Amino acid sequence: MRKTKLWMALALAALVSALFTPAFAQEPTGKIHGHIQDPAGVAVTDGIITLSTDGGKTAKYTFKSDASGNFTGDGIAPGTYTLSLRRPDTPPDKVLDQFPEVKITAGGDTAQDFDMTRAEYLSKLTPEQRKLLEDLKTKNAEALKENSVIKNLNADLQKAREDNKNKNFAEAESLMQKDTQAKPDAAVLWLELGAAQAGEKKNSDAETSLKKAIELDSQSKKPSPEIEAAANNALGEVLANEGKVPDSQAAYDAAAKINPAQAGMYYGNEAIIMSRAGQPDGTVAAADKAIAADPTKPIPYYLKGQALINKATVDPKTGKIQAPPGTAEAYQKYLELAPDGQFAAEVKGVLTEMGETIKSSYKAPKK
Repeated sequence: MRKTKLWMALALAALVSALFTPAFAQEPTGKIHGHIQDPAGVAVTDGIITLSTDGGKTAKYTFKSDASGNFTGDGIAPGTYTLSLRRPDTPPDKVLDQFPEVKITAGGDTAQDFDMTRAEYLSKLTPEQRKLLEDLKTKNAEALKENSVIKNLNADLQKAREDNKNKNFAEAESLMQKDTQAKPDAAVLWLELGAAQAGEKKNSDAETSLKKAIELDSQSKKPSPEIEAAANNALGEVLANEGKVPDSQAAYDAAAKINPAQAGMYYGNEAIIMSRAGQPDGTVAAADKAIAADPTKPIPYYLKGQALINKATVDPKTGKIQAPPGTAEAYQKYLELAPDGQFAAEVKGVLTEMGETIKSSYKAPKK
């Protein structure tokens, strides 16, 4: 019984002691925030900000600026500090900017910017530094102006592409005429202008514009195979429309050489254009190149067969079509690749007239 009473007395004493023992309250701290911009008005994104009590020599607190040139710091003991700004390459005994008496209050958030465009700061620059600053401001202004122009040109280019896609060729031409005058060294603008003029059947103008695109891109520091190939591809059709068949073929060859990954498409386009121009030999040659580049596309086989069948004769005794070698093979390959294609019925009819057996095993590929 005594032990129980003693234990209860000790526990009660401990509880009373705990109730009346004062807790140590954590001292309130303060914050600081601000923005940094250099003498040219550009945000400083690599700023190193320190707070010290010895004139900036020893940092008690260190913060860094973000991608917008802003900085924040918290957990700072109240007091008066020297606020200093450096960059990673600033010598330890030097500062870019400094404020000697910055007060941090408990629970407060002190605002202090490093605005190096202020008159007080600029007045301390040497004549050489001022000259460099003026040159930098001029370059920055030119860069901003150029960026604004490029932004507008990109918007116009997108609009022209949509117009050309929707066959609003006159609108696209008008827009690109304006933009090629504003920035005559941009190959992509001449390419889109040429495409619009080709759509309007202004073949001579389109030829000039597309050749300009090719010339500018080939002379640029970073040529674009896509731009040059696209310009040559469009030029091939324009030249064919002008009756310049050899030049047209050379343009398609150039497109395939510059951008070989798309050679099958360019040679396929050449075969289509040669067929439209009534050039059976050119059609066969282009189709063969397209097939060699990409044997999985059915249209070149059809165009080759169609071009060859134009040279066919009819046997007066049997009445059967006698087609040049390769005709049946081309048509059969078309049916193999596109058994339900748009030209399937036509191809089957020709093969039947030729006395060829149409293979029945062709099936439409699964989608």
